[in-house]
Amino acid sequence: MKQIAFIGVFLLALTTSVWAQEPVHMSLQEVQDRVAAKNLQLKAAHQAYVAARGDFRQTNALILPSISASHTALATTNPLMAFGSKLNQEVLTQADFNPALLNNPDRYENFATRIEVLQPLVNLDGFLGRRAAKLKMEAMELQSARTQEYMQLAVFQAYKQLQLAYQAEQVMAAALKTAEQNAHLIASYVGEGLAQKADELMVQVRVAEVRNGLQYAQSNVRNASDALFALMDEEVQGQILVPEALAPWTEDLPTGEALGGLDARKDIQAMHKATQAYGKMQQSSVLGMAPRLNAFGTYELYDTELLQFGADGYTVGAQLSWNVFDGYKALGKAEKAKAEHLKAQYEEQQYRNQSEAELAAARRQAADAKNQWKMAELALAHAQEAYRIRENRFKAGLEKTTDLLMAETLMFEKELALSQALFNVQLSHKFVEFLTK
Repeated sequence: MKQIAFIGVFLLALTTSVWAQEPVHMSLQEVQDRVAAKNLQLKAAHQAYVAARGDFRQTNALILPSISASHTALATTNPLMAFGSKLNQEVLTQADFNPALLNNPDRYENFATRIEVLQPLVNLDGFLGRRAAKLKMEAMELQSARTQEYMQLAVFQAYKQLQLAYQAEQVMAAALKTAEQNAHLIASYVGEGLAQKADELMVQVRVAEVRNGLQYAQSNVRNASDALFALMDEEVQGQILVPEALAPWTEDLPTGEALGGLDARKDIQAMHKATQAYGKMQQSSVLGMAPRLNAFGTYELYDTELLQFGADGYTVGAQLSWNVFDGYKALGKAEKAKAEHLKAQYEEQQYRNQSEAELAAARRQAADAKNQWKMAELALAHAQEAYRIRENRFKAGLEKTTDLLMAETLMFEKELALSQALFNVQLSHKFVEFLTK
């Protein structure tokens, strides 16, 4: 008996310590704002867009000049290098044409500063590649926005689950109170000889079951609270989230036409842009075999001392290049790009078909949830009235204990079913909105 008492005290202390948590009251909008600012998945989606933007900005090299500068210092006894260095420095004299000096020059130093400018003029494949990079960037931006919409749905679901968990806890607490009242009543009846010991044992079993259900509901509250803290990227730190009360549902099911339909969805728009990007890449691979025209220019400064500029010169020109044959590399690249474009088209159409089927199923599910909610309201009203009648008859000695317990169990089951039905209708409504947003 001492061991049992010790275990009971330990469990009571454990329950008390678990619930000794600071309540944090937050509305749904407050949670959504924190998730939008701190959620790691949203941050990762934004960085994916930033990476795509970086790829697009790299293509600015197709329209902007490339400028480089260098300073080179060298010492040489190479006949050609030594003669050329003197020529670039504009210090060549008649004596430098001595064959002995030309063939076997002394060590000579040269310092050269070079500024080079490259300006693309006509790169047809590059321009199409730039367009593809821009489409990819736009697709990633849309995908990032869609991730935000998905996260709003996830937060809505998690918040409603927390509300449902609190509602279930309240229902189980009320059920425990009712069960304990019935147990006390039957215990007095047993003492007066108006009820049997078996009735008292049945009621005690019922009390134990309800108390266990209450503990389970409390655990669900903590789990749902922790899930929301995780979405906000915040540590629990001895806190528990307290939501607003679960409000009744009065809204009608939205129509896809009112919200924009599938064409307004950012994920479908993103897939379409991705398909367009593959199309541009296919065109780019074909035009990769076309000629390219680029301009170039250099300005050079030479001297016999470091960072001195005794002589200068420039070179400007343009280059037309054409890769006539590269061993079928360009043809293979074009074939691959065409296959990837067709693959993207098929995947886009498949995704759209799946989205249409998913939306139709969500509409039916929302309609079913609304009917279930109305039926749950009616069932609870009937169960409450049945329990009231049986309770009065039991007090008058006209009902069995088992009948009272069954009526009590049914009433609280219907109350929990109503809370679940309300959660289902709200979530299904939000899901239809998400699929047509």
